[in-house]
Formats: sequence, structure tokens, C-alpha cells
Amino acid sequence: MITALKIMCSPIKPNQIDGLIHAETMSAMILGSPIFSKSRIFNREIVVFAQWKNENVLDDFLRSNPIGRQIATGWHIRLEFLRQWGSISGFKIPATNTEIANENNPVVAITIARMRYTQIPRFLRWGRPVEKQVQDNNDSPLSLASIRYPNTISTFSIWKSQKGMIDMVQGHSKMPGPKRHLHAMKERERKDFHFEFTTLRFKPLNEYGAWNNKQNYIPIKTKLL
Repeated sequence: MITALKIMCSPIKPNQIDGLIHAETMSAMILGSPIFSKSRIFNREIVVFAQWKNENVLDDFLRSNPIGRQIATGWHIRLEFLRQWGSISGFKIPATNTEIANENNPVVAITIARMRYTQIPRFLRWGRPVEKQVQDNNDSPLSLASIRYPNTISTFSIWKSQKGMIDMVQGHSKMPGPKRHLHAMKERERKDFHFEFTTLRFKPLNEYGAWNNKQNYIPIKTKLL
């Protein structure tokens, strides 16, 4: 817990670390958990979403930086950018999107949002059902949420196939309440919850370490692409 607090209070920053473009350091949350639960208020598990100039500088950070060495003892995944919706400050997102030829290939989806303070209660009302929808979806072997107070939130999900993810987004999944995500997006279009919001899609490349004592969240066929 003390280590997690130190990392949250002193997150990694580009002006302190060579090769780091931008990073968001957040506390992990369990998707769909009660609003006033421990997992939403603060969790000793830390999530870092970072963009690096290349893998060499990332490897050097994990070997030589004190925070990097702490992160290296946990689990991390390396990603290749595919496409973006919306926009977010800090990161340098490529202007060109890439389409996956085979919709059965795995993908990773990440959302990052900066909330309007007055819209947080409304967002929770619409967002928690969507969290449960993703958490309970068999097509997603790992899904998480994270928060950095006062108003930055993020979600992360690995999908066995791009088709499974798109079916969820469009309300075609074979599970109870399949249109929860679709309805929440329509509500956001009616009146936005955020002043910055982006959804990013990636191709998973490699994963390292273990999350909750488990490994190999990326479907093996990814490594054959």
C-alpha cells in the first residue's frame, strides 16, 4: 500500500525520464464494483498507461529506474496502435488508422476520459451497467478500470477477437442486456460526461509477468500474426 501511494503521489513524467512521451498513473478498480467500495476509492494495485519512443527506452526504464523496477515485478502488456476515436491531451497519437484484415484476431481497447465534475453522478448511473457488461463478457479474458483523482478515469480490456468487441459495442452480444453500451453512448452524445474522451484500439504484442497470479491473457494466435 505504501509503495502504491508513493507511485500515485509521484508518478512518472516525461521531463524526468528519457524516452517517455506521456503516462497516466492510476489506481485500479474492479469493473462494476459498488460506488463506495474500497476498489473504487483506492486500490493498492497501480495501473500505468504509457507511450514510449521505442522499446529500448522502455526496457531501460524497467531495468534502471526505481519505479520501473517496481512495475517490472508486476504485469504489463506491449501494444501496437490501430485506431482512435475522440481525443486526449498528452499522448502523441498517430494520425493514420490501421484496419485488421481478420475480424477474428485479438484486440485491446483502452478508454481514457477527463470527467466534467457536475456529470460524475450521471456518468456513474450510465457507466456501471456497461462496466458489468464488459466484466461478464466471455469474449474478454481481462477487463479493468482505473482512476486518478479528481477526474481522470480509464478502462482496459483484452478481447479474444475484434468481432467480439464490436458485437458488444453495437449491442449484438449474446448476453443479458446487450444494448447497455449502445444506450450509454447515445446518452453521451446527447450530453457529454467528459471534456476529453478517447477510445483507442491496439494489437496486443507481448505480455510480461502475471496479473492476479495469472498469465497468458493474450490469445496465442496473436503471436502467429
